Amino acid sequence: MNTIKALTLSAFAAALISGCGGTADILSTPVENIDNTPLKVLELTEAEKQNWGHLDLLKDTIPGMSVDKAYSEIIKNKKGQSVIVAVIDSGIDIDHEDLDDVIWTNEDEIPNNGKDDDNNGYIDDIQGWNFLGDGYNEQLEFVRILASGDTSNPDYNKAQAEYDKEYEKYLGLKTNYEQILQQVTDADNKVSKHLNKKDYTKAEVNAIKTEDQALQQAVSIIKYVYSIDMESVTEFKKEINDGLEQFTERLNYNLNKTFKGRVNGDNPDDMSTKYYGNGNVKPIKKTESHGTHVAGIIAAERNNGKGANGIANHVKIMSIRSTPNGDEYDKDVSLAIRYAVDNGASIINTSFGKYYSPHSDWVRDAIAYAGKNDVLIVNAAGNDGLDLDTVDVYPNDAVGVGPEVSNTFISVGALEPKYGSGMIAGFSNYGKVNVDVFAPGAKVYSTTPENEYDTKGGTSMAAPAVAGVAALIRSYYPKLSAAQVKQILMDSGLAVKTKVIVGGNTDNVKPFADLVKSGKMVNAYNALIMASKTK
Repeated sequence: MNTIKALTLSAFAAALISGCGGTADILSTPVENIDNTPLKVLELTEAEKQNWGHLDLLKDTIPGMSVDKAYSEIIKNKKGQSVIVAVIDSGIDIDHEDLDDVIWTNEDEIPNNGKDDDNNGYIDDIQGWNFLGDGYNEQLEFVRILASGDTSNPDYNKAQAEYDKEYEKYLGLKTNYEQILQQVTDADNKVSKHLNKKDYTKAEVNAIKTEDQALQQAVSIIKYVYSIDMESVTEFKKEINDGLEQFTERLNYNLNKTFKGRVNGDNPDDMSTKYYGNGNVKPIKKTESHGTHVAGIIAAERNNGKGANGIANHVKIMSIRSTPNGDEYDKDVSLAIRYAVDNGASIINTSFGKYYSPHSDWVRDAIAYAGKNDVLIVNAAGNDGLDLDTVDVYPNDAVGVGPEVSNTFISVGALEPKYGSGMIAGFSNYGKVNVDVFAPGAKVYSTTPENEYDTKGGTSMAAPAVAGVAALIRSYYPKLSAAQVKQILMDSGLAVKTKVIVGGNTDNVKPFADLVKSGKMVNAYNALIMASKTK
C-alpha cells in the first residue's frame, strides 16, 4: 500500500474511533543557489505524476533527475552498449508488455532441457534464478531468532521486545481497519439507499440535506473519505482491504513464531550447499509485484506508447528471486549477488533490507566480491525514518560506521515530488555516513504484474532510479569502472542547501547535507556530463 495513503488512513482511523551534451557545464546547483528555485504551487498533472522522477528541477520545479533533459540534449546522438542489471528482489513478470523486450537471456543455456548447459551449477537458468523455489511467505528475522529458542543469542532479548511491540501494533491496526471498513460500508449503504444509486458523486453527497441523524453521520463519513484525496468510496475500501490483507499476512506469517516458510529443501544456515531453487523467476502470485515495479523503473521499454518509461534504454534485466513476503535469508542474498556477478551483471539493484542479520558476514563477503569484479551495487536505505549512522541495517558494506569492504556499494534515500522542506520522504532512512545520495522514491509510477501499472513509494523505488542512471553511464561510457560510476553519481548530483524535515517530524528540521554523505540528489544530466569528462 502506498506509504502516504497509509498515513492518511491512520489519521482517518483515529478520527473515526475517537469521534467519527559533453560541452555543457555541470550544474553544481541550479542557477547560483538551489534555494532560489521557485517552489511549485500547482498540483502535479497526471503526466507529471507518472514521470516526475525524469523531470528537471529548473524547468519543471520538480526534484526529478533530469532524465528527459539528458535524452534530449546528451544521449540523442550517441550509441550505447547493452548493460546487464540484476534485480535481486521478488519475482519479475518477464512477460509484461513493457518489460518483455528488456529481459536478460542466458544464451549459454538451452531452455527446459533439464541440464546445466553452461556448467554454472544452475539448471535452466534462462532469465536468472529463483533461490526461493515455490516459497512466498516468510517470518521476519527477529521472529526466527525467537523461534530458534536460543536464549544465548545476544539479540534474543531485543528480538523479544520488538516482537511484543510489533505484534501489538499490527493486531491494533487490523482491528482499527476492520472498524473503519465496517463504518464506511454502513455509511456507503445509507447514502446509496438515500440517493437510490450505488455509484454517486462527491457533489451529490454534498447536496444531501437531512434531519436524520444516522444519515447525517453517514454523509459526514463519506465527505471525509472524499476529503483525503480519494476519488470514490470504492477506491477507499480497496485501500482499506489492501491494508487488512497486509496486516493479516504480517500476523499470520511474518510474526508467527511457529510458521515454517522455507520450502526449497535447503538449510539457510549451511553455506556448503549452493545450488537450490529453480529457474522460474516469475512472481508466485499477482500481488508479488515489488520486483516487477523495480524492474520497470530501471528499464521499462521507452517510448513504446505503453504505461511507463524506464530510465535506461540499453538494459537487460537479470531477474533473481530471493526476497519473500517477509525477511530474506542472508544465504540467499549472498548467493544471489555472486550469481549476478558470475553471470555478467555490471549493476545490481538490492531494494530490500532488515535490521537483524545472523550471517551478515556472508553478505559483506559477496559485496566485496562484487567490488573486486567491477560490479556496482545500488541499495535501498530503508523505510523507517531512521538515522543509519546509529542503527544497523542489512545489507551493508560496513559494520556500523566502520571501514567499507567495497567502494562500489551505494546506498539511496528517497525524495518526494515536491521541492522544499518536505522533499525528503518521511519514511526514508538517512545518514551522513551510511546513506550516499537521495533520488525520487515516493509516489513512483511503474510496471506491475499482468500488464498493469501502479504507483508505489519507498527507498525501494529510489534505488532503481539510481541504478537506471548508473546503467546510462555504463552504457554510454563503458570504460569507466564501477567505483568511478559511484563517485560520479555522488559528485554530479544537485547540492541541496535548504533545510528539510527529517523522518516526517516537523519538529526535526536539519540541513539536507547533514542527512547524506554526498549532500546531493542524483541528476542524470549532470552525471553524463561528468562521465564524459572522466578518464
